[in-house]
Amino acid sequence: MLENDNSKKRLQFKDKNGNDYPEWEIKKLGDIAKFYSGGTPLTTKRQYFGGKIPFIRSGEINSSTTEQFITEEGLKKSSAKLVETGDILYALYGATSGEVGISKINGAINQAVLCIKSNENHFYIYSFLKFKKENIIKTFLQGGQGNLSADIVKNISLPIPTLEEQTKIANFLSSIDEKIEKMEQELAELKSYKKGVMQLIFDNENAGNAHFVERERERERE
Repeated sequence: MLENDNSKKRLQFKDKNGNDYPEWEIKKLGDIAKFYSGGTPLTTKRQYFGGKIPFIRSGEINSSTTEQFITEEGLKKSSAKLVETGDILYALYGATSGEVGISKINGAINQAVLCIKSNENHFYIYSFLKFKKENIIKTFLQGGQGNLSADIVKNISLPIPTLEEQTKIANFLSSIDEKIEKMEQELAELKSYKKGVMQLIFDNENAGNAHFVERERERERE
């Protein structure tokens, strides 16, 4: 259960008995999580690449696939670090600075990706960092240029509810994300359908085909 607390201007969740949860504490991310980034095997060593370990770069933190794979030898002889499905991944460098994701795969990360592990709810932390992305970029990157660092991320302050309330918040936000994803998929399919219909209506072979147009209208009414 949740309600809008106008005095605090935020939604408040209730426990199973309808009672308020304790007040949120403000903590630094570094106080509730552990951090590490990875590295890149020497690209001159062909034997380090083409293995079975997905190599997650900053542009792939929200992806279930990677462009590159490394070998066990490449992992051992470099600063690349392993991450697990469900870990929070945070992009530190370049155009993707400030992007955050939850790893969909087990793999290894390079130096442009920071792994965040915590006993708090990962989706709650992920949602906060995603919401605050523009503020973080504005605060720590001059004109949006430059790189973030583990020290910067560790010093980000965030509100910490009880773990039970974090889970309720995370589940609530996740359910909205699922609805958005479903609607985006339906929209993509509808756009593809429209494009196909327009090609069939307006290309030379089907132009003016009244029977075809009427048949497609009937399909849309179904």
